[in-house]
Amino acid sequence: MRAAGKPWSFLHISKPEIDLPPGTDPYSPAVYAKARENLDRMLAAGILVRDPTPCYYAYRLVMGAHSQTGVVAAAGVEVYDSNRIRRHEFTRPDKEDDRVRQIEALNAQTGPVLVAYPHAPELDAILVEASQGVPDADVVADDGVRHTVWPIRHEDTIARITALFDAMHALYIADGHHRSAAASRVAAARRAANPRHTGEEGYNRFLAVAFPHHQMRILDYNRVVKDLGGLSHAAFLARLADRFTVTPSATEVKPATHGEFGLYMGRTWHRLAIRPELAEIADPVARLDVSLLSDYVLGPILGIRDLRTDKRIDFVGGIRGLDELVKRVDSGEMAAAFSLYPTRLEDLMAVADAHQVMPPKSTWFEPKLADGLVSHVLD
Repeated sequence: MRAAGKPWSFLHISKPEIDLPPGTDPYSPAVYAKARENLDRMLAAGILVRDPTPCYYAYRLVMGAHSQTGVVAAAGVEVYDSNRIRRHEFTRPDKEDDRVRQIEALNAQTGPVLVAYPHAPELDAILVEASQGVPDADVVADDGVRHTVWPIRHEDTIARITALFDAMHALYIADGHHRSAAASRVAAARRAANPRHTGEEGYNRFLAVAFPHHQMRILDYNRVVKDLGGLSHAAFLARLADRFTVTPSATEVKPATHGEFGLYMGRTWHRLAIRPELAEIADPVARLDVSLLSDYVLGPILGIRDLRTDKRIDFVGGIRGLDELVKRVDSGEMAAAFSLYPTRLEDLMAVADAHQVMPPKSTWFEPKLADGLVSHVLD
């Protein structure tokens, strides 16, 4: 267990069931109570320290050669509710409920929402300048990602950052839809229960880390299928040729452009290039590569129409590499694998601007934020 021998690991707060008897229901009241107990313990010991004054933080993530620098902020719930902080996914009520119970138990948000902000060169420059000198925190996580945080306390800089965000037409949730939806629910409940509500209370905001959209990295989110719907390899390739140029490849296929796919089956890779007129369409959801694969292959040829419920399909994040696709097919577990070109941040933003929803398993963001590095207390 990752927290073994580590009494100050934040897992004692984010997954407090590790401190309870084996088999404990992770959604039981005892789990949320243990999270609060562990949070109070870390505060009392000085492991977690509350900043005495409001401030922003510059937050840098470094994963291998990739680096991105953003800002930790308490985002306004009303901005989320009015859809200026835009979403692109449906949420599940059970996952929302879990987040609501955790926030209420802790009276804090410990898991940040990952947000992208549009073109803002001045803000980018401010964050570069702020991320110099001695940080408040600098840690390399178990996965090798380096997380570094610098406080931004100068009043003029804080005011300028605020003004720059206020001027943006929208921000975009990349990851954390359940966390933001839960924060909105908590705020609505507390607002209704508070006859002296002013709008300045901590519950009116939620924890977010906003990065420049051009620095963020979405990896491919690939698909593997259990069978070919009764088709032979040759028959399947013949059906694909109706809408794709199909070319055998002596090496693995990592798509290099929109509308290109890799297919692995029978220990052989093929490169699939969709007919251009099918890929270059205006609808922001239909033109996504994940949609093209569903609309022209998974649905009409293989009969896989509901990605959320169909047990014949599984998903492999790009962080695991194409070798994972080969492994799952060669083992006999799966019949075929498809490698996809990653969804672009601009495509995600276009879907959100159109008030539409991305298909399931469209984006895999790396690197990921750390829970507990910065938290937001609600009072």
